[in-house]
Order: sequence, then structure tokens, then C-alpha cells
Amino acid sequence: MSTLTEFNYSGARVAVIGASRGGIGAAIARDFQAAGAEVEITGAEPACLPEDAERFPYTQLDVTDPDAVEAFGKARDELDVLVNCAAITRRGEEMEPAFFGRVLDINLVGTMRCALALHPALAARQGRVINIASMYARFGSPRNPAYGASKAGVEQLTKSLAIAWAGDGIRVNAIAPGFIITEQSARARQDPDFTSSVEARTPLARWGRPQDIAGAVLFLASDAAAFITGTCMLVDGGYSVV
Repeated sequence: MSTLTEFNYSGARVAVIGASRGGIGAAIARDFQAAGAEVEITGAEPACLPEDAERFPYTQLDVTDPDAVEAFGKARDELDVLVNCAAITRRGEEMEPAFFGRVLDINLVGTMRCALALHPALAARQGRVINIASMYARFGSPRNPAYGASKAGVEQLTKSLAIAWAGDGIRVNAIAPGFIITEQSARARQDPDFTSSVEARTPLARWGRPQDIAGAVLFLASDAAAFITGTCMLVDGGYSVV
């Protein structure tokens, strides 16, 4: 069964922040487009992947640059869905204070900057915000402390914005992915013992795919989730319940 058969986003305007390198952001953008939405994407790189350059309007956007983010928001009058997916991590290197701060600036503060900048456009259409958190928001990671701290902040921010913006008709939710096969997880997947331990603990016995996250995002942005706001949905194959 395809997730796309369940959702119709014809005429919807969607922005996915952090989708230039493939992975989760790109999968979300592609599924929204396949469901009929008008989708634009951003990334830190000068250009996105060639296959996505042919599909989506692309803006190079540094989410740590307040002026750039504000200008991006002011250039958009109406928006139905904002997906905040921009994030970095560097397994084993996050104890260094300067890099720790950079991770928080991109993953957490960047999410807040983009949400605030696009709030007027979202309010114009009573839109939806989907933030990408992580299951690391729920438990510790000795090799990814900055990433875990930032994603815990994203989950809490989601709850706060859900309350603050409910009066504008804006729903704010988050997805907490488990271990997903992406460029970001490539370093961790070079360790065969770690890779196999993830599969052994996960009840569904595999790493997730970016499309697994995209389906959950399309659900939370849809009218099927009209009474859901302020939640953080775990999409981890059951890893966190073991």
C-alpha cells in the first residue's frame, strides 16, 4: 500500500528546510510533490542534488543567518506546510564546546528562526509545522551529545509553539526518527558492530529508510491529523520500546 494514495495535497504550498543532500528532507519533498503539492526546498549547499534541481525551486539558506532567514520568510505570503529538517551531527566529535554550540545553532535555533520567519505565511493559510527531532531526544548518546541535546530542544520547542500558535490555526508537531539510512548516518554505519546491534535491537529488524519518515510527515500535515498538535511521533521501527 502506498502512502501517496492516502493523501491529496493538490494546491498546497510546502517548504522543506534542509533537503539539499537527499535523505529525509528530499524524501519528504518528493512525496509531497507526488501527492500534488507545490514544493520548494532549501539547503546550506550552493545547489541541491541534480535530480532534485529539476523538480524543485531551490534556495541556498544558512539557517544560522538571521537576516537570510527573515528575508526568506518575508518573500513568502502564504504557506501550508513548513518542514524543518536542517541539522548536522558529527559522531564522536561533539564534546568540543565550539562545535557543540554550532550544532545547537543549526538544529535547534535554526528551527526556531525558520518557524518564526514563516509564521505570517503559515497563519495566512492556517498551516502546519513539522519539525524533525530524533529518538536521541529521549535517551543519552555518549558520541552525539550535541545532537541529542539539540533534538530534545526541538521536541520541547514543538510543544511550546503548538500552544503559542494554536490561536492562529497552526498545528505544530514533530517526528523523532530512529536509525535511518542517510548520508548523515554514513559514519556510524561504517562500524559493522554498531550497525548489526541496531538491527538486533530493532523489532522490525532493519534500519529505516527516508521514505519511512516522509509517510509520517504527510500524515501529520494532513487533515487526518486535524486534532493532533504538540506531539512528537517516534518512527524508529520499535527501537525505543525495547
